[in-house]
Amino acid sequence: MNTIFSRDRQIKSMELTVSHAEKYLGQFCSLLASYTRKTAKLRDQADMLVRQLNDFSNTEDPELRTCLKNLAEDLAMVQDYRQAEVERLEIKVVTPLKAYGDIVENKRADLKRFNADRDRALKELQKLEKLQQKNPSDRQRIFQADVNAQKATNNAHRSTRQLEETISDFQRQKLEDIKRIFTDFITVEMVFHAKALEVYTHTFQNLDSMDIDKDLELFTGRIRVSDGPLDNQTLLPSSMAHQPSPTLGSSLKHTAESAKKSRSSILQRQRVVEEEEEDEEEEYESEIEAQWSRQSYASQYAQILRQKN
Repeated sequence: MNTIFSRDRQIKSMELTVSHAEKYLGQFCSLLASYTRKTAKLRDQADMLVRQLNDFSNTEDPELRTCLKNLAEDLAMVQDYRQAEVERLEIKVVTPLKAYGDIVENKRADLKRFNADRDRALKELQKLEKLQQKNPSDRQRIFQADVNAQKATNNAHRSTRQLEETISDFQRQKLEDIKRIFTDFITVEMVFHAKALEVYTHTFQNLDSMDIDKDLELFTGRIRVSDGPLDNQTLLPSSMAHQPSPTLGSSLKHTAESAKKSRSSILQRQRVVEEEEEDEEEEYESEIEAQWSRQSYASQYAQILRQKN
């Protein structure tokens, strides 16, 4: 009897192990399920923001329009990563924690069976003691009570060993599962934030390169009120209006000088045109580079994937 009932401290430790697992793993499951749902809601709100950014960009001038569209594309790409985060959290974190509801129930059933076996052994032993005290001469009843007590005691011993093995296996599984679940949780979060940081770094540089002055110049040109053309005659001084006509000789001389200046001006214009063409080629190349750098991360990523395929 002492062998069976001297292990109360160990039994209480087993019961506490199961109770703590039920309490805290249940709380972890609720909190992480809520975390996953709120992450999904954040994804939905960001999708709405993407739509608003696209709508607003269509009302603005080229610089801001380009930046907002790129921002919307990159933000949408991050939400694709967030959707993957939600799915992985559900599969790798929440679902394994939910499974502990059934696991803990099974362990409680094992504890209940053990307590029932122990109570039965205790009753049989108490019955044997009473018979020995009241009717020490009734050997047959004492013998039968002793057999029953021995059988119940053996049952209790077997249940105790099984319970120890069961709770030890439960503790090992719990430790391994908690390690794996929270390692997966951190991995999922790290992957999401690493990808989001990569996209947002490009997005920040894109926004930072926006030329506000270009859009402001276009806007100012649209709202500026221009004055009507003035009559040239009203600008001429009265003294010039009454000057005498030039002579014939001076007119010929002036014509020859004008022709010479005209030829010189044509040569200069040709050189300017050639220089402008060279500048245009350089500008075109720089514009191509600028267009690539001004593309959203999502667009560049899609182009790279198409080139690989």
